[in-house]
Amino acid sequence: MAALTFAPIVHIVAAIFSIIELGLTAYWASLFDYGYGDYSPSSVNFMIFNSVWSILVLIYIGLTPLYMTSVFHRLAALALNVITAIFWFAGSIAVAVHFGGPYDCRGNSGCSAAEAAIAFGFFLWAIFTFLAVVDGIESLRRRGHHVDTSKPTNAYPGA
Repeated sequence: MAALTFAPIVHIVAAIFSIIELGLTAYWASLFDYGYGDYSPSSVNFMIFNSVWSILVLIYIGLTPLYMTSVFHRLAALALNVITAIFWFAGSIAVAVHFGGPYDCRGNSGCSAAEAAIAFGFFLWAIFTFLAVVDGIESLRRRGHHVDTSKPTNAYPGA
């Protein structure tokens, strides 16, 4: 088995955090059906979408280069990481504004789940921003526009 490098470890952490976020926000959304009103807020629903979207993006970015290399494209992975980072930032800000300031939850599981969901949302934003920056730097390095001037060329000087 190949040794894990740094980027796959970050992908695994992002997948675990996305699953945790999915559970927290789904629990938080379920509370609106039974106690706080009829429908959960759209910001909470967007965070559920972000979790599912992130899992699908991580499947593409993490598994496609290993098993289906003809389908994988490096710039598509960069674009997906950037879009996912924007989604997490927007969703985390929207949920934090909807929830309000820091509260003393005192054993209220819905309040604790909401605070944890907000925290994990910002962690996932940081992770996907980091992945986008790393993919951006790697794609700039692999562009092939680097010209090595230390080696002499084979051009005919009189042409």
